[in-house]
Amino acid sequence: MKRATPLAALLVATALSGPAQAQDRGTYSLRHLLPETAAKAVRAALEDCRKRGYQVAVAVVDRSGVVQALMRDRFAGPHTPSTAINKGWTAVSFRTNTTDFAVETALGKAASGIRHLPNVVAVGGGVLIEAGGSIVGAIGVSGAPTGEADEQCAKAGIAAIKDDIEL
Repeated sequence: MKRATPLAALLVATALSGPAQAQDRGTYSLRHLLPETAAKAVRAALEDCRKRGYQVAVAVVDRSGVVQALMRDRFAGPHTPSTAINKGWTAVSFRTNTTDFAVETALGKAASGIRHLPNVVAVGGGVLIEAGGSIVGAIGVSGAPTGEADEQCAKAGIAAIKDDIEL
């Protein structure tokens, strides 16, 4: 059997370690929504809710949970802006839509205590915004009669920006 020379082994090892070294440089790149894209999603979700007869607030948060765009319809309750923001924040923080989060943290479940953390909203209406396999933010809607209705409006907002965010 023919053995590899030390030089050949070194070249193979160097070639294989290249990607690992590139990832180990102390920084990484992320995709972020443009403010205009976030505003477009907010507007579309708000319009969808209006067509359904709901007065809501809609917020888009970035991948870190920071608000990028927010709009409250004229008759939406005073609690709706903060609730919409916190639904988006909850979705990105726990990397799951708030409808699923509500189920997984229901009373009696092992993770139920997490609902008591500040800003956590375990009600439908917070939906992740994903692009190219990465979470780039979330949209939160508050003010429709149910969390499921909030979620439908949120999904309409995401549908409006789908072509803008896909690779």
